[in-house]
Amino acid sequence: MNINNFFQFLVPKDKKFFPLFEEASSNLIEIATNLHEAVNLPLKEREVLFQKIDALEQKGEDITRQTSLELSRNFITPFDREDIHSLITSIDNVADNLHGAASRMRLYQVDKITKSIRKLTEINLEACQNIDVAVRELRDLKKIKNITDACVRINKLENKSDNVYDKAVLDLFENETDAKNIIKYKEVLSVLETAADKCKSVASVLESISVKHS
Repeated sequence: MNINNFFQFLVPKDKKFFPLFEEASSNLIEIATNLHEAVNLPLKEREVLFQKIDALEQKGEDITRQTSLELSRNFITPFDREDIHSLITSIDNVADNLHGAASRMRLYQVDKITKSIRKLTEINLEACQNIDVAVRELRDLKKIKNITDACVRINKLENKSDNVYDKAVLDLFENETDAKNIIKYKEVLSVLETAADKCKSVASVLESISVKHS
């Protein structure tokens, strides 16, 4: 037993980090939900949701900053400091990429939303929901299987996103003749696929934490 684990037996249940983790994962779901709703609306109706995503992304940055502050203030942490930093940073990376997708759609005035874009936002939403499920099991770590099952689902979703992305890019180069459209659609598809990759990175951190405490 390392010294950090030993001291955990001597202190009350953590009341700082777990609420921050859960707030971050809940915020992630809100971003993914708003993005998925936005791609199912006409161009002129998306701006309100894009503005919400801007605010939510900033909220995520604030949560990440607050977590870093708590790390600097507290000697005793619920698990390894490196894992806390990796978890909150990896969640923030997902938020950054989902926000990036919204920003590109707004910047490039993407009018026609393809089935592939809708599918990738759906995949990302489901992956974020699974991140939230796993994060909420961190409080007592008694149901490790719930964490690992959620991580398995996230990995499968990331594999699905790769397939959707590859087919979408192939279709784009085969059927689109306007170079500007190729660039802007590929940009949007790429950042959505990267968001799914970042969800997988969160799963890796969660699995690492669960293994250390199983």
